[in-house]
Amino acid sequence: MNKVVLAYSGGLDTSVILKWLSLKGYEVIAYTANVGQNDDFEEIEEKAIKTGASKVYVEDLRRRFVTEFIFPALMGNAIYEGRYLLGTALARPLIAQRQIEIAEKENAEFVAHGATGKGNDQVRFELTYYALNPSIKVISPWKDPEFLSLFKGRGDLMKFAQENGIPIKATVEKPFSEDENLMHISHEAGILEDPLERPEEYIFTRTKSPKEARDEETVIEITFKDGIPVEVKNEEEGVVYKDPLDLFLYLNRIGYENGVGRVDMVENRFIGIKSRGVYETPGATILWIAHRDLEGIAMDKEVMHLRDMLTPKFSELIYNGFWFSPEMDFLLSAIKKSQEAIDGKVILSIYKGNVMPIGRESPTSLYDRELSSMEVEGGFNSEDSKGFININAIRLKAHNLVLRRGRPYEWRKELYEETLGEGEQD
Repeated sequence: MNKVVLAYSGGLDTSVILKWLSLKGYEVIAYTANVGQNDDFEEIEEKAIKTGASKVYVEDLRRRFVTEFIFPALMGNAIYEGRYLLGTALARPLIAQRQIEIAEKENAEFVAHGATGKGNDQVRFELTYYALNPSIKVISPWKDPEFLSLFKGRGDLMKFAQENGIPIKATVEKPFSEDENLMHISHEAGILEDPLERPEEYIFTRTKSPKEARDEETVIEITFKDGIPVEVKNEEEGVVYKDPLDLFLYLNRIGYENGVGRVDMVENRFIGIKSRGVYETPGATILWIAHRDLEGIAMDKEVMHLRDMLTPKFSELIYNGFWFSPEMDFLLSAIKKSQEAIDGKVILSIYKGNVMPIGRESPTSLYDRELSSMEVEGGFNSEDSKGFININAIRLKAHNLVLRRGRPYEWRKELYEETLGEGEQD
């Protein structure tokens, strides 16, 4: 029989896909990745066997998710379109990577997933499959004409499940879609497709409303080594966390209690469709802000500016599913190099949705208090600034001479006047 490793969540879609593949003559090995979602994994394993899986893998990938994906993304301050911290996009290549490893272990010729044909996840899964095993064969039912002819909607899926003895939970379906992992939870589609509609409070599960958060600040200290968090301390609670997974789980709790990490945005999917996403990313938001603040004191100016030029591309590659690619290898090498001296600690005040750095210290600090002081003259000759300004003005003077032959900067005046109403231009 043809073996296929199916990325299996235990939900309606992948349960129907499991049975459909089995009826087509495949030996289906179900694979469930625990990346921090709130699921009953024993129940999922039992359901997969009942639905027809020959074997089930339930893999705890949470620590691997933190150390091999979240922390490297943190080093590059990855953020898509200036707002999205890429929780789903970072988990998908990890899930697909382990799926390929299992396929090789089981000598399976095929892998399969339940991602739809409109979203980003199909791309993230399949690009990872092909990057790690170019000869793998991919079954993507939601792009398969035969599957699509049988299942045109949720009603068809439920009817098939009932006819084939697939257990269906008797729960009311949420009027929107969610994806959850250790880093975040996303909410989209359904009632959220209207970008003007404010999300109701019941939608949020990873963050308290800032209005309901505790009415006093939480002060924590995060220590970094080479751009990686190695310790979180809360002196008020008397706790210290050094293990990567424990550290991240603790920051998630602090973020939850203080209403940190909510984002509501319309983003551009890789395939060209705009979509509205509501995200909760509590712990990662705290880490991103702390890390960026430490770079301010410990990172060279030109290195920082170059890295910041790379960050949008780095984020786009993650979002689009190119985690395993030559360009990503190049960027990760450059980013890792930039983090070699990002050591020290940042003290944060967290209060009602806000994360505010209030102090930082680094053994590799480039900050010179006397040199930057407005009160102390030492270490800098102010007369040197004359030459500095004169040299930088040469180009501007030459440009002005050229403009005088035409209408220097008249377009700016015209543009400004166009924005004013009648009677305001005077």
